[in-house]
Amino acid sequence: MEFFRNPNIDFLGKKWYFLAFSLVFSVAGVLSMIFWHGIPLGVDFKGGTLVYVKYNHAPDDNQIRAAMDRAGLHNARIQRYGAPANNEVLIRLAEQETSEAALDRGKMQIIRALSTQAPGGKQDLNNAGSTTLRDFLLQQDPLHLGTDAEQKYSDIAQTIVNQRDKVRGGVLGSINDLKGAVDSRVLSALDGGFYVSDYGVRNVEIVGPQVGRQLQNQAKLAILYSLAGMLVYLWFRFELIYGVAAVVACFHDTLITVGAFSLANKEISLTVIAAILTLVGYSMNDTIVVFDRIRENLKLLRREKLAEIVNRSINQTLSRTILTSGLTFLTVLSLYLFGGEVLRGFSFALVIGILIGTYSSIAVAAPMLVAYQDWQSGRTGSRKTLPAASEAPRRPRAKAKV
Repeated sequence: MEFFRNPNIDFLGKKWYFLAFSLVFSVAGVLSMIFWHGIPLGVDFKGGTLVYVKYNHAPDDNQIRAAMDRAGLHNARIQRYGAPANNEVLIRLAEQETSEAALDRGKMQIIRALSTQAPGGKQDLNNAGSTTLRDFLLQQDPLHLGTDAEQKYSDIAQTIVNQRDKVRGGVLGSINDLKGAVDSRVLSALDGGFYVSDYGVRNVEIVGPQVGRQLQNQAKLAILYSLAGMLVYLWFRFELIYGVAAVVACFHDTLITVGAFSLANKEISLTVIAAILTLVGYSMNDTIVVFDRIRENLKLLRREKLAEIVNRSINQTLSRTILTSGLTFLTVLSLYLFGGEVLRGFSFALVIGILIGTYSSIAVAAPMLVAYQDWQSGRTGSRKTLPAASEAPRRPRAKAKV
């Protein structure tokens, strides 16, 4: 299947437009990282606390933020995630609000901040664990059990937690939601010692600052090692200039992708780093396809100029590039639109990366080969073209003596 039959687009003739496009987006991203939003690292790298909260009604972000401020949790980030009907909110504590010695305190501070309307002396049933419920029931003993009371009340406490988390989605509307699952005498006892808030904490993720710094260093090394490995691979498969051109193109892709996160003020997490490594490999694969065709044409079209050979090679692989990149782009675009908040950063990086990676194979890597030859010609005064591959030159056959 081909989108184009014998295309003849002068890509190298538009190299200054490509250069301007790359400069605009690269510089904009660098300026954003230096002066505006910086590199918006997520909790994986900065350290801190993530608290996933579910409400039994549509949450008001302004009210939540005001409650955080009253509790002294300034700069906490409030973010909706999941389907709007699920009423789920992600609360992020900034690094300065959490110390490595007391990471759990961040969770308790958020719970206390959201529980400003709690009745005096009562505990929150939506945020009570099975141990708290068991201890309360043991103290009250509403069923007047005997020696095996601890085991039975442990089972009842676990039933309450399962009813809340699995049946009701993590939050009860009232104590009456437990009717039919728990004895009425237990419900009466719970009504005297617990109240039902309008939210429930679904999950807590905690990363210490030291772990965050280690992850930052490992992420940087992973990207640098991948680029270095690509350079060595292309050096042996083709020539050093091919490897340099491909690595520069991949660095260009990474810079623009990270700059896009900074401009959009989207946090970079470990999944985003995985996406960046994926797009580095994807961009390199696309570049190798173009380079391989250039190498083949250098052997077949020895009399033509390198610029013409590069142009022809890009045109010959254009249908393949559109087919593979286009289908992959549609897949990651669907993931971005319908994959939910958890995968939003990962899919956003792939959407930007595939577009920029396909562009750089045509507009950055290939023109660098021509620029290198022009520089070599100007320096030596010759019109020597690039070698087709890393192979020893053939010696002329000796003429047979008569």
